[in-house]
Amino acid sequence: MNYAEVTRYLISLGNEIRAAGAQGVQAAKMGLANIRILLEDLGGPQNACPSVLIAGTNGKGSAAAMLASVLQSAGMKTGLYTSPHLVEISERIQVNGRPIPADDFAALFNMLRERIETLLAQDKLQFHPTYFECLTAMGMEYFRRQQCEMVVLEVGMGGRLDATNTVTPHVAIITQIDFDHERYLGTTIEAIAAEKAGIIKPGGVAVSMASQPAAAAVVRETAAGQGARLVEAWKQYSVSQVESRLDSIAFQVRSDHGFQLPVRVGLAGRHQIENVMAVIAARNELEKMGFPISQDSLQKGLSKVRWPGRLELIHKKPLVFLDGTHNPAGARALVRFWEETLRSRRVLLIFGAMRDKAVEEVMELLLPRADLVILTRPDQERAASVDAIREISQDFNPNIIVESAPSRAVDLAMEMAKDDDVILITGSLFLAGELRKYWTGRTAMLSGESATAAAAGL
Repeated sequence: MNYAEVTRYLISLGNEIRAAGAQGVQAAKMGLANIRILLEDLGGPQNACPSVLIAGTNGKGSAAAMLASVLQSAGMKTGLYTSPHLVEISERIQVNGRPIPADDFAALFNMLRERIETLLAQDKLQFHPTYFECLTAMGMEYFRRQQCEMVVLEVGMGGRLDATNTVTPHVAIITQIDFDHERYLGTTIEAIAAEKAGIIKPGGVAVSMASQPAAAAVVRETAAGQGARLVEAWKQYSVSQVESRLDSIAFQVRSDHGFQLPVRVGLAGRHQIENVMAVIAARNELEKMGFPISQDSLQKGLSKVRWPGRLELIHKKPLVFLDGTHNPAGARALVRFWEETLRSRRVLLIFGAMRDKAVEEVMELLLPRADLVILTRPDQERAASVDAIREISQDFNPNIIVESAPSRAVDLAMEMAKDDDVILITGSLFLAGELRKYWTGRTAMLSGESATAAAAGL
């Protein structure tokens, strides 16, 4: 199979949620048995390279991108495994910031599929590995073949039963914990925290930004039970002199142990401060282990980091932001940025969401602040219909326009916006990815038209 055929086949496998019973994790065919058998058959690539594993509700992807950028700035060949992707599945598996080539992706899966079929025929696998399990195995094998000096892995969902949790990381990072995926991770902060803290290994090192009291207590208890050393970065590190810009944030970081450093981060939003503190704490732990990551590399890596679809500024007149906000915690972070950086501007909000998310709670946080709301529907089976979200939205904002096609929603907003306005595209990472791809094509088309007009003297 070629790349296109492989991607279609992978998507057909379905994600980690094989069952949707009300019993949550126990009702779903989740667990590590299948992925461990598959990795063992591959010769154990999961621990062929030193690694850092990152779990959390929000911020784990940003933290992973930051840490990978820091490691690359230190001259280390760095693997990065993240999810979900924005445009292409290959984005999930990167080495030194470059996605795995399409031919390599296809070849890896074709090899993996042969092994899976053999293991199934031998009754060694209980069922065919899921989409995420296959991608995880492919990523780990690719990093081994590339001889990466460090691999940064973002947990897909939860932690304890996630396929990435087959690694034995040098450092486990837990970002902020909040409500999300309650159907599978539990309906209390304690239950969700227990799943996230499941990445802490016996005798390991864990860095935590989980400052919510109930979550912090669970993380401490888990670390103590595993005999792991816990660095509560939210306690040990502090910041001052915060300067927030449209596309970055700068501040001074200090620790209880004398660490002090000015940093500028190439990502927008005050919420990134927590992720930076987690990355700095992890870097300091890795340095103690002998990994050569200087403070200069730390500063350079943070300044150069890019993480598409997360408060990403893609146009300046008007300002156009893409943000994959999909849960209340993310919406609250977006509101903080909005009130701090955008409050003097007229905001046109393009909103589309997945129906299995806390749509009403997210809308309640975002919609009242917008001057105009354009409701749309991402091209995803799980997407909420515009009729469903329109019914909810009327309680939060009287200025509603419905445009089911996301591309047309963007065009409409651009027609209505003035140069000093803001177009904020949010509600789902799927929407952000779909419109990022559309924006790239739209920009190229308009640039071509401009060049043609200039050549014609118009």
